Amino acid sequence: MEKKSFTFEEIKLKLVNYCVYQDRCHAEVEQKMREFLLIDEAKEEIILYLMKENYLNEERFTRSYIRGKFYIKHWGKTKIKIHLKQKQISDKLISICFDEIHEDDYEKTIRKIYQDYYDKQSGLKDYQRKAKTIKYLISRGFEYEKIIDNFGNA
Repeated sequence: MEKKSFTFEEIKLKLVNYCVYQDRCHAEVEQKMREFLLIDEAKEEIILYLMKENYLNEERFTRSYIRGKFYIKHWGKTKIKIHLKQKQISDKLISICFDEIHEDDYEKTIRKIYQDYYDKQSGLKDYQRKAKTIKYLISRGFEYEKIIDNFGNA
């Protein structure tokens, strides 16, 4: 099937819409641009335009990503950070944006997930339930130290 060709302005508009629909990071926009046969100068011009007009804002993307993954998906900071790094977001920006997660919400979430998962484990000795639950929280991206701080003597 032949690829439909678009004018520069049509491609620019498609990428504006792509960014308006949902916050995007540079890596996602660059990936999307690969669908269109653009020379490097055109890609650069579009990226600069999207940034200048605030359609593309790496900090806004990072903050919204962190909020969504924590408050909706209940991921821990470790898992969030790994996924943001895969999107080429810098450590510095990630650290700055982690203030989107309130510390008491973070600890409450750890306690709730811990309790829910712990209660579901049956037919196991207490220490086995505890070990399995801690392992589960780590797999969700929560830091071992944080889990132990909340459940040192659970």
